[in-house]
Amino acid sequence: MQPMALGTTLTLLLLLAFFGITFVISLSISKKQENADSYMTAGNNVGFGISAASMTATWIWAASLYASATSGYTYGLSGPIHYGLWGALMILFIYPFGKRIRSLAPRAHTLAEILHARHGQSSQLLLAGSNLLGSLLSLTSNFIAGGALISMMSPLSFSTGVLLIAGGVLLYTLWSGIRASMLTDFIQVCAMLGAVVIVVPMIFFAAGGSSIFVEGAQNLTAQQQSFFSSDAFFNQGAPFIAAVLAYAIGNQTIAQRLFAVREDMIKQTFVTATVGYGATVIGVGMLGVLALYIGIDPADGDVNNLIPQLAAGYLPLAFLCVFFIMIIGSLASTADSDLAAMSSIVMTDIYGRNIAGKTGAKPQLMLLIGRITMIVATGMAMYFASSRFDILDLLVLVGAIWGALVFPVIASFYWNKVNNTGFTISVLAALAVFTLVRTGWLPLEGTIAVVTDLLSVVGIGVIAGLMIFGFFGLRAGVAAVVVAMLITLPFALGFLHQYPVLTASLLAYAVSAILCVVLSWFNKDEFDFDRIARHAGQFDTQNT
Repeated sequence: MQPMALGTTLTLLLLLAFFGITFVISLSISKKQENADSYMTAGNNVGFGISAASMTATWIWAASLYASATSGYTYGLSGPIHYGLWGALMILFIYPFGKRIRSLAPRAHTLAEILHARHGQSSQLLLAGSNLLGSLLSLTSNFIAGGALISMMSPLSFSTGVLLIAGGVLLYTLWSGIRASMLTDFIQVCAMLGAVVIVVPMIFFAAGGSSIFVEGAQNLTAQQQSFFSSDAFFNQGAPFIAAVLAYAIGNQTIAQRLFAVREDMIKQTFVTATVGYGATVIGVGMLGVLALYIGIDPADGDVNNLIPQLAAGYLPLAFLCVFFIMIIGSLASTADSDLAAMSSIVMTDIYGRNIAGKTGAKPQLMLLIGRITMIVATGMAMYFASSRFDILDLLVLVGAIWGALVFPVIASFYWNKVNNTGFTISVLAALAVFTLVRTGWLPLEGTIAVVTDLLSVVGIGVIAGLMIFGFFGLRAGVAAVVVAMLITLPFALGFLHQYPVLTASLLAYAVSAILCVVLSWFNKDEFDFDRIARHAGQFDTQNT
């Protein structure tokens, strides 16, 4: 396999063409006097086509494509399925909760803003802080993917690639915010899906077609050859199941599109994005399986290089350019969403609802703050990208951190007894336990192992209960909790603690749920949910 490079001139021309077109599109929708609310939520009135395409493009990001391929290379046949299937459910499971959230606050900008109206400052800032961290890690992983792609396929260095990607994304997103992100997403997803349909089969047949599965079978272990690999499930699938609701609730890029889409189009938008994401990411993830069968070693020992390495080795120049644009489009579509998400959080949750207060917020100053946030976030992500973290590890980490927030956040939207004290203590305690286990500071041995296994069973019940509750209501949700715990208890004891990543994620769910329920149960004050719509509204209209 002789890798083909694009060359410096061709790489720069492709980047110039891609980011030039997106910049022109952004200019075409720009306004001389931007509106702060429109900058964050696009007027809450985006139609089905653009919303579904934007949601799909936002989640078919370069990090997902790379991480799915890494999962295939590491765990074999079932790796991409575990990654793509549970990743798709991240999108689907926001639908029932999304309808509830929009009904409570039709004009909100962020989930943290709703928590400010529901609980107050500390709960709001906990969620806003985790959202900022998650979006910054997501932005970093996209820059890493872009730098790896450019350094692999051209003479340009990794750091130069990161700089080019960061500058291009910032250029077209800075002025119009979420509107620029969503409109360019529509163009990007059309090109991306078309490229996937062409590129993946071409690499497969160029590498040898179906004969690969016979000739390369010796390169796989028994676990890697199985569609029902327990190794893949407990190391990849199960942690992602735990992350499903966490991403849905904790990720502002999803929430921002939830607030932007027309309220009557929420279901269609999220179902369409679920199907599009799952099919595409599983398909691209099979390239990692292909690399495993062929016996390819990742360049420089970095698994992030697998996809560009395969493309450079098996695609002719014209289709290599198509592949290059596909990956650039996928990472740009999420990077611009992360920038828009972080700007809306700082504009709304830090300045709008806290520093200025609702009556004192100045929309034009908010816009300036949002744009400065984008610039600062881009600089920070570029700095962190220089460390070249493993993308798959970043995704699992941020999903688990958000797991501590899931139950308290969802309960706050349905149960009128949840208060600020219960919310804050439960989240902080869950984050502390998660950190102790995830870092290995708390050895999972002896009595501690037994206790963590028992709590992990509770965590499994909480996840199952929330998933069922969203679609079928409280009774079905409680029944799912009991059934899930009874089924998993016999094999979980003495077993689950052997998987610290999974255990840490499940403990975050269990600890936050137990403490939130206990601390809220005897609360005599009952919250009036009608107050949320009155306190989570638009900024521009209140000053006119």
